Amino acid sequence: MARVCVIVLDAVGAGALPDAAEYGDEGSDTLGNVARAVGGLDLPMLEALGLGNVEPLEGCRPQPGAPAVAGRLLARSKGKDTTTGHWELMGIVNPVAFPTYPYGFPDDVIDPFMNRTGRGVLCNEPASGTEVIQRYGDEHRKTGKWIVYTSADSVFQIAAHEDVVPLDELYEACRVARELLVGKHAVGRIIARPFAGERGSYERTTNRHDFSLVPRRPNFLSLIRDAGHKVYGVGKISDIFAAQDIDESFPTKSNVDGINTTERLLREVESGLIFTNLVETDALWGHRNDPVNFHRCLQDFDRRLPDLLDALRPGDLLVVTSDHGCDPTTPSTDHSREHGLLLAYVEGRNAAGKIHVGEFSDVGATVNAWLGGRTPAKGLPGSLIVTPE
Repeated sequence: MARVCVIVLDAVGAGALPDAAEYGDEGSDTLGNVARAVGGLDLPMLEALGLGNVEPLEGCRPQPGAPAVAGRLLARSKGKDTTTGHWELMGIVNPVAFPTYPYGFPDDVIDPFMNRTGRGVLCNEPASGTEVIQRYGDEHRKTGKWIVYTSADSVFQIAAHEDVVPLDELYEACRVARELLVGKHAVGRIIARPFAGERGSYERTTNRHDFSLVPRRPNFLSLIRDAGHKVYGVGKISDIFAAQDIDESFPTKSNVDGINTTERLLREVESGLIFTNLVETDALWGHRNDPVNFHRCLQDFDRRLPDLLDALRPGDLLVVTSDHGCDPTTPSTDHSREHGLLLAYVEGRNAAGKIHVGEFSDVGATVNAWLGGRTPAKGLPGSLIVTPE
């Protein structure tokens, strides 16, 4: 039975895209700049698989006979956010970027949100999620008002202390916001950002939940399911795709949890797509401009890669990729407009150092072909990275 595992290393970009300057991201290179910042990457398993063939990387040598196809993926969609990147991996190209709010949300968004949720709003401006709860946490606890903020991405984020607002109420407020933010205000994601703790030491909890727009169909996920296969979403995959075309969802609390779940599914499921997002490179270290811990996070994945490879069966396809960049060495704490990373390995076959130059949708096109999905007549981009035998 055919099986594929796609692992998205969130925000592990592989160099600025040609239009990066339009986004203020000229010179961004998450992988390359992290390598330089830490004095060379120490990722022996990824290096052996072919990571050094993706782009020049200090400490990671090219492998002329690498077993995985390596390359960089060009984005056709506009934007540099999680939803845009993941959607395009599965063949959904957004020619117009989701709206962003550098000056906060207008009254025609905030007023009905307050009326429908019965709580006021604090902040309403672009902000760092870890900083905003320190700035407004005390007032939020006194008043019960939502902390609403955004970023350079198309997001409407709602922070609330778990002792002040029950999680169910926070999630319902996100559903209300999702209903309101449509048309010209159709942001990519509404994000619940619960936090806990005391004054001066507030911390976000692991009970985050994303409420995305519903993706267009057909896409490569829907074609895979039409072919009779299941899609298993690990991490925030189900949230990103608004639970559409995800048969079973496995939310995770950490990268370790995500890797463990992915390994378990590889040892248990007989066919289909295991689609995993590992978010910590983005959420914990990219946005905090911490290249040292960004590298350590990659090392954690590298140490577990042998377990994932051991769980593969002959003929399984493993794709390691990324959705955008978040270069922790630049002054910006936002995502960066970068190529996607690509490593594609077939258990039992050696790619002999093959290099693939393509685009994000090539991942979905290859997965679809691997699992026997029909070729879409029109509307879905992508070419094959590796051909099924």
